[in-house]
Amino acid sequence: MAISRSSGYNNLPNDNFIPEIYSQKVQKFFRTASVVEDITNTDYAGEIENFGDTVRIIKEPVVTVASYTRGAAIDTQNLADDQITLVVDQANAFAFKVDDIEERHSHINFESVASSSGAYALKNAYDKNIIAAMFAGAGTTVGSDGSGQDVGTYAEGTSLSGTPEIDPVNVIANHAKRLDSADIPMEGRWFLASPDFYEELGKSNSKLMADTTGAAGPLRNGQVYNGKIHNFTMYQTNNFAASSTSNYFKVLSGHMSSTATANHIAKMEVVRDQESFADVVRGLHVFGRKVLRSEGLIAEHVLID
Repeated sequence: MAISRSSGYNNLPNDNFIPEIYSQKVQKFFRTASVVEDITNTDYAGEIENFGDTVRIIKEPVVTVASYTRGAAIDTQNLADDQITLVVDQANAFAFKVDDIEERHSHINFESVASSSGAYALKNAYDKNIIAAMFAGAGTTVGSDGSGQDVGTYAEGTSLSGTPEIDPVNVIANHAKRLDSADIPMEGRWFLASPDFYEELGKSNSKLMADTTGAAGPLRNGQVYNGKIHNFTMYQTNNFAASSTSNYFKVLSGHMSSTATANHIAKMEVVRDQESFADVVRGLHVFGRKVLRSEGLIAEHVLID
């Protein structure tokens, strides 16, 4: 766009001395933080290579204890060999085409830029899929879609909807109690929520959420707080499936051992298009997921108005 001229100034009137320049830098869109690999068990990933592969995981047998009196015969139990099956049965892909003329005359490398975007899209779709499976597979679900506790903090004691308010920290504490009751180890616990929940947490406990750069080390991808709250490492995501009713949101907590995941990029390739002078770039991502310990997952619907 030409710089404006004063009225009556006619020197170089067509502004042809000002060239148009196309930047070689690309404006990239903002990207959602990936959290799945921080909150799931990836120990079995090395045993899976191809789409359709299966890993059979033997469950620890439950041993019963009985009272004993001196000299009495002891009955032995038969050990169970129950197993859980983790199958790579999910796949996502992308493909795009870059014409030879477009590649030759373009001022940026669209193949490289779009490949980066495609890789992110695969990762984001993977996060959404795993989080949805974990939420559905939780052993305990508090509330339901369109119905849940109110954690809004717009008024003292009562929200705009007229329902009693629940402090967001109390929600976290309740999740901790439920996991404690199921004998879930404290080490390896995490809590996952949307930005809306953390906004309310910050309002009601501003001092609690003030320090996100403490001395405990750098924040990991998606982590929102450097310390722990009720022994939970706190994570944030935009990848929860939307609720059917406005202002209802999901939160999820659990232990890293609750869910097993395995994934890898099966193929990333460039092939010649058979119908035009162009390269086709395509990528394939395969993965599997399995809730191993449903008692180690707590799902909840909350109202934030």
